[in-house]
Amino acid sequence: MRRLATIAVSLAVLAALVPAAWGQDWAAKRLEQTPRHLEWVEVTHGDRTIECFVAYPEVSEKAPAVLVIHEIFGLTDWVRGVTDQLAEAGYIAIAPDLLSGTAPDGGGTAALGSGDAVRRAIRGLPAEQIAADLDAAAKYVTELPACDGTVSVAGFCWGGSQSFRYATHNPKLTAACVFYGSGPDDKDAIAKIACPVYGFYGENDNRVNSTIEESKKLLAAAGKTYEPVIYKGAGHGFMRAGEDPQGSEANQQARADAWKRWLKILAKQQR
Repeated sequence: MRRLATIAVSLAVLAALVPAAWGQDWAAKRLEQTPRHLEWVEVTHGDRTIECFVAYPEVSEKAPAVLVIHEIFGLTDWVRGVTDQLAEAGYIAIAPDLLSGTAPDGGGTAALGSGDAVRRAIRGLPAEQIAADLDAAAKYVTELPACDGTVSVAGFCWGGSQSFRYATHNPKLTAACVFYGSGPDDKDAIAKIACPVYGFYGENDNRVNSTIEESKKLLAAAGKTYEPVIYKGAGHGFMRAGEDPQGSEANQQARADAWKRWLKILAKQQR
């Protein structure tokens, strides 16, 4: 009995140490219950193959696309759930696993197995590879018969920074939605941004928020649109944390407000 009790305590401790980003039963449940068509696809460019998750809306006409860039935790159930929620709102959403091929067995996020392993792998991704992977995913989704040929980008955490950077790379984007990610400091790169950039930030996230003023200055000097909003009482990762049933009231409210704003931005791009 003592041995069983010790094992039970050890498991409880381990469970407590698992990052919230990895305990996503509520997100997995959404994916299992959705009435919409979800699928995994392989997108290739050069000698690379990227696993991508695609969610389709139930609509009668061609739909705009949204390219979703995952957090530093990789392509989790929550990120896949975001694509389903975008599809629910009428958009085709694609989320590439930018960690594809980084695991010892050639797999991606799921094969890496732990938050720390994912963070180490994501740190080593070459910027040129990230841009090429995103290009391939954007090309795939905009060429789908069900797509109207337009695409915006959105990213969270690490993906938020990548969405900001991708706006400097792809002139065909209709919008870039940056969720708690920092912007580039390269004036020449910023000059290439051809779409409006919208920022979503938690009040209690000074690591990221301390970069907002510089981004404002750089984009204003370049004549670019940058509209950051800071959500009161929210922390870093509030879009995920606010969806968690155990999330704080501030994060839940921030998520609700940010979703409404995001959908208004997407709708505006269709006019």
